[in-house]
Amino acid sequence: MKRWPVIPTLVVAIAIVAMIGLGFWQLARRQEKEAALVQLAANVDRPPVLFPAGGTGDDLLFRKSAIDCLSVTDIARQSGRTAGGTPGWRVIAACRTPTAGIVAVQLGIASDFNTAPAFSGGPVTGYLSYAPDSQPLITDLFNRSPKRLMLISDAPPIGLTANPGPDLSSVPNNHLAYAVQWFLFAGVAAIIYLLALRRRRP
Repeated sequence: MKRWPVIPTLVVAIAIVAMIGLGFWQLARRQEKEAALVQLAANVDRPPVLFPAGGTGDDLLFRKSAIDCLSVTDIARQSGRTAGGTPGWRVIAACRTPTAGIVAVQLGIASDFNTAPAFSGGPVTGYLSYAPDSQPLITDLFNRSPKRLMLISDAPPIGLTANPGPDLSSVPNNHLAYAVQWFLFAGVAAIIYLLALRRRRP
C-alpha cells in the first residue's frame, strides 16, 4: 500500500478550508446587504443631499440630489430600459461641476443609439444611482470600497424618454448564491481528491 501523500493532501486541505471560509464570509455579507437594503428603501423619501465631492457613497444610493452642470465634456451610451420597460440606450453625460468635479449624469433613454441629446449644461435634479462599472465580476466580488455614483435626471431633455425611477432590484444581493458556490467547490474538491487517492492505491 502506497504512503499517504502528505504535501498534496495538505495543499488540498488548505484550499478546501479556504473555500469554506469564503462561503461563511459570503453569508455574513448577505446579512450586511439585507440591512443596507432596508436603509436604501428609506432613502427614496429622505431629503435631498449634495452630490458627494468624492463621487462615491453606497449609503447615498437613491437619495434625491442636484448638480450645476457647467459644461458637458463627453456623452456615452449604454443599453438600458425606459420607465415602461422598453429597451433603449441610456444617454450618460459627463458634466463638469463647480464642487464635485466631473459627474456622470444619465439624461434619459434614447430609442436610437445615434440620438444626440439637446443638452449642453445647466441645473439637473434627480436621484443618485451607481455609475456604469466595467470591472470584472471577480473583482466586484471582493471589492468592499464604495462604488462611484451618478445622477439620474428626473427631467430628460428633448428627444429622450424619462429615466426609470429608483429600483431596489438593481442592487444585487447574490451573496447566498456565492456562498453556496464556495461550499460546492469545497465539496467537489474533496470528492475529486478522494477519488484520486483511491485510484492510486494498489
